[in-house]
Amino acid sequence: MEIQKVNVLGVGVSVLDQDRARHFLFEAARADRRGYVTVTGVHGVSEAQRDPTLRDIFNRALLVTPDGMPMVWMGRLQGQRSIRRVYGPDLMLNLCQHSVAYGFSHFLYGGVPGVAEELRRQLETRFPGLKIVGTYTPPFRPLDPAERDDLQQRLRESPPDFFWVGLSTPKQERFMAQYMSVLPEAKIFIGVGAAFDLLTKRVRQAPRWMQSAGLEWFFRLTQEPRRLAKRYLVNNPLFLLRVFYQFTGLKKYRFER
Repeated sequence: MEIQKVNVLGVGVSVLDQDRARHFLFEAARADRRGYVTVTGVHGVSEAQRDPTLRDIFNRALLVTPDGMPMVWMGRLQGQRSIRRVYGPDLMLNLCQHSVAYGFSHFLYGGVPGVAEELRRQLETRFPGLKIVGTYTPPFRPLDPAERDDLQQRLRESPPDFFWVGLSTPKQERFMAQYMSVLPEAKIFIGVGAAFDLLTKRVRQAPRWMQSAGLEWFFRLTQEPRRLAKRYLVNNPLFLLRVFYQFTGLKKYRFER
């Protein structure tokens, strides 16, 4: 199944909607294809401007889903009218719901203590028959050798089709790129950022109308102004300026397919 990409400041963003994302990933899992998926908005693309290694990580992903409306608008400006937002929490619910019929299994990695287990409980209640084979709450630092060995052993005992990573960007992208080879039992890694907190309601989600209008950033800023002020009040204007450069040809943003 071929998925087109559009160039967003040198990051190849996949032309998707929720159905195409699910079909692609289920087909990949059935074929024992391995890889990782990044769920990406303005923040991820902006981080990639400062770090060529991170940009390369994005461009080696199986999919780079358009998590925010600016990614959708960039796709449509490049002639891709079918592109839709593929929001991390919705993608997770989508795959979990439909994987019951196929017997796909899942592993939850991320969150503060107790969140992954609570998310497991909620998902298994919401989707009877869902196979979640394990959870792991990582420390706020790289795994030490003992922790890495423990995680490897858990996956050997119960290999998952989908390994969900609930860390922040760019931490989760770097983790997936590094641990693909360390955790060969997991087929497809999917980094979904704050989805663990949003789905367990530890963090409030923006109303759907704000999400559709591209105002989710503003809602989140009002919820966590100290943590997110620099991200949104600096990155968003810079993103718009770079988009102007890309579309006027004042700067070339290339990505390797």
